[in-house]
Amino acid sequence: MKLVFAGTPEVAVPALDALIASGRHEVAAVVTRPDAPAGRGRRLVASPVAERAEEAGIEVLKPAKPRDADFLERLREIAPDCCPVVAYGALLPRVALDVPARGWVNLHFSLLPAWRGAAPVQHSLMAGDEITGASTFLIEEGLDSGPVYGTVTETVRPTDTSGDLLTRLAFAGAGLLAATMDGIEDGSLKAVPQPDEGVTLAPKITVEDARIDWAAPALRVDRVVRGCTPAPGAWTTFRGERLKLVQAVPLPDRTDLVPGQLAAGKNNVYVGTGSHAVELLWVQAQGKKPMRAADWARGVRIGEGELLGG
Repeated sequence: MKLVFAGTPEVAVPALDALIASGRHEVAAVVTRPDAPAGRGRRLVASPVAERAEEAGIEVLKPAKPRDADFLERLREIAPDCCPVVAYGALLPRVALDVPARGWVNLHFSLLPAWRGAAPVQHSLMAGDEITGASTFLIEEGLDSGPVYGTVTETVRPTDTSGDLLTRLAFAGAGLLAATMDGIEDGSLKAVPQPDEGVTLAPKITVEDARIDWAAPALRVDRVVRGCTPAPGAWTTFRGERLKLVQAVPLPDRTDLVPGQLAAGKNNVYVGTGSHAVELLWVQAQGKKPMRAADWARGVRIGEGELLGG
């Protein structure tokens, strides 16, 4: 088939690579979000997908909106059979969905109908899922509600952050997307409607969602820290300033600290929760780089009974 691939961030690059490497289909063009300001100088930088496509000599389309007339005209000129999508980052209007004969097929990082939305991996970790995965489905105008072509499962490891899990799913999902294109092309795959039961939503994680509630159990604190790493980053406050929590582990045997209470040893920093303590391993103070929690504690000289979070 002739394909137009739509994607933007680094997590979409493995799927683009898999389609290029397959040799079975032609990736005629790539659609990605416009260049965005990055770094201290805020200079415009192309997306990771755009950079990879340019390296491969593939035409890159960067519409401000996918309903722009110039973009739609070029898409019709290319006349793709199918448009695979991975984390493109913009809502596709019906006028664009109607262009490819076999539709737009999205690689979504959950086992649909669970975790429909922008942040499936983060929500899966924060909910304590033991198994997750990726799905390919035919895009409709609803939110991740289209019929499913295929899935791949992935075990959630006890120390996984959303970054760890998303990286594994990006590579596993790349193979799934390539296989889905093959199955659509040869007629061996048929999309199956999603069940009405088991629908959960995964909206974008806000900064407030990532704030630690120290009255919650240690298990919940652990899940929020891992689910919000690397972005947007779990956080709390210390002496009125924001403190990001990069890595923490529950300590079931320590129950002597009240929620938010800090206790620092020579090489350890502990915090009380609604159940038992957690040990802070890495933190990031406001305006600073990430550092070991013990080094941070020595620098700020924690007082007896001081609390995190207010």
